[in-house]
Amino acid sequence: VDWQGILALRNHLMRPFLLLFLLFPVLELFVFVQVSGAIGFFPALLLIILGSMLGVLVLRVAGLATALRARESLNRGELPAQTMLEGLMMALAGGLLILPGFISDVVGLVMLLPVTRKLLAGKMRQRAEEAAIRQRAFADDLQPRGGPAPRQPLGREGDVIEGEFEHRDSK
Repeated sequence: VDWQGILALRNHLMRPFLLLFLLFPVLELFVFVQVSGAIGFFPALLLIILGSMLGVLVLRVAGLATALRARESLNRGELPAQTMLEGLMMALAGGLLILPGFISDVVGLVMLLPVTRKLLAGKMRQRAEEAAIRQRAFADDLQPRGGPAPRQPLGREGDVIEGEFEHRDSK
């Protein structure tokens, strides 16, 4: 395993997230100042508060609705992966609505749309499946080639030893 390459990739990917983490509050504040200049401070503040209240409501409803849909899927004998991912998208949308700011509210509202939610959940599912395939391929590469497979300790490969026992007191 090329650990140096993996660490370099991680560091390369972390820079944009760090930049976004630092710039996002500044962008939110800039947009708030622009909106409050256009409609007034108190109406803009009221919109921020209403967005947060909507986010709390979405989080409460999303959890219950996701649990009910997952149960229905299980009752039909299906795996509720898509349902769970859509529930995750709703929870993320609720979290974005709770954050104070107009940019996060707009992104959260867009994520609440069923079309967007299904699209994002489908993309997440596809990426998870690809990652699982890569992980299985990597695990297969670690297995020894040729020759008999190494023997695992008892109990790890499903060996069953039948027998009887009797408990006797030492008295």
